[in-house]
Amino acid sequence: LQDLGFGVTVIPTPSSLNFVGSATWEALSGRAVTTTVWEKVDEVRHVSLGSSSDFIIIAPATADLIARIAQGRADDLLTNTILASTAPKLIVPAMHPAMWSNPATVANVRLLRDRGYFVMDPDHGRLTGKDVGVGRFPETSRILAEFNAIANPVHDLLGRKVLVTAGGTREPLDPIRYIGNRSSGKQGFAIARAAARRGADVTLILANSELPDPSGVRCIRVSTAQEMFDRVDQEFDTCDLLVMSAAVADAKPLQVSESKIKKGSLTSIELASNPDIVATVASRKKNQAVIAFAAETSLDIEEGKRKLLSKN
Repeated sequence: LQDLGFGVTVIPTPSSLNFVGSATWEALSGRAVTTTVWEKVDEVRHVSLGSSSDFIIIAPATADLIARIAQGRADDLLTNTILASTAPKLIVPAMHPAMWSNPATVANVRLLRDRGYFVMDPDHGRLTGKDVGVGRFPETSRILAEFNAIANPVHDLLGRKVLVTAGGTREPLDPIRYIGNRSSGKQGFAIARAAARRGADVTLILANSELPDPSGVRCIRVSTAQEMFDRVDQEFDTCDLLVMSAAVADAKPLQVSESKIKKGSLTSIELASNPDIVATVASRKKNQAVIAFAAETSLDIEEGKRKLLSKN
């Protein structure tokens, strides 16, 4: 960050001083380093550091620190400064895979993202000892790229309306069962967030995803392919860009039982075609740009070209 011309002040947590001392941070940053609330009390450091900072990066962020920030704790200089600052905050987690996937950590990360914090996903790789998994501290280049995307946004989509679909549709067979797919919605969620950061007016049509509504994005929840078609059909004519990243079921059960089908009767499923959302709306596009994705089990460029032309 200093090579890019930024001035950096380091706030070490008490635990981090077991790894790198404050003298090292002062030498590297060229700035005074305060380690507790009780140093330089006359300067009210937690308030002055928070108010003078344009951006706060917490890297690495442990499971404990993430939990304390989520709870609004102020039990060291760093958490005090975070509470006293209105600057954008980027959290860079690093921990054991089991800790990252623990429901408590998952809930804390979701809460922080809902509050407007930017929380990176850790890398996958080798950790302490023989452990391998998601939890490794991200490479510096990835952290800088995330920082630049947040701190120096390109507002080239101001005044544009972007429509994004995400998630996977579910086609009911009876009140309990459905035909579905493994789409998480993460791709479309990320596209919607990126478009919003670039200044667009974004609508996200999200099917059956546990992801929260992204901040700054109008989110419409749907379940079936027909419901998604209806909402895309309503929104398309006023948008400038449609990104179809949802996994939409090609077919649905012809008959939907009002009660659970008994196992002995579940011998076959007769299917009916769902509407082709992309082909339908793209056939009437004016100046809109339409982007769509095709999921395949192997690379098939010719099939991609065929879909590109057939769906306009």
